[in-house]
Amino acid sequence: MIEILEEHPDDVVEKELASVWALNEDEQIDLVALAWFGRGDGDTSDWDDLRHQAAEAHNNRTTAYLLGLPLLPDYLEDALDHFGESSAAAMEGKL
Repeated sequence: MIEILEEHPDDVVEKELASVWALNEDEQIDLVALAWFGRGDGDTSDWDDLRHQAAEAHNNRTTAYLLGLPLLPDYLEDALDHFGESSAAAMEGKL
C-alpha cells in the first residue's frame, strides 16, 4: 500500500490530473467548485456562491491545488451524487 503514496515519474493519476490544463478556465472553475461542494462546503443552494468563490480564487496553479486534495475523487463523486449524476456517466461523457 505504501507504493500508492509514493511519487512515480509515470504516475497515471498525476498525468490525468495534469490534463486539467487542457480544460478552459470555466471548466477549471467548475472542477474546483465541485471539489469544494463535495467536500461539504455548501449545498445545492450554495452552488452559485461556491462557483463565484472558485472563479475569484482561480489562478495558474489549479492542477497543483487539485493534486493536493487527497480525497479529490471522493469529493467529486459526492458532488456528482448531490446533483443526481454518477461518476460513471461523467467518465462516459454523458454529462
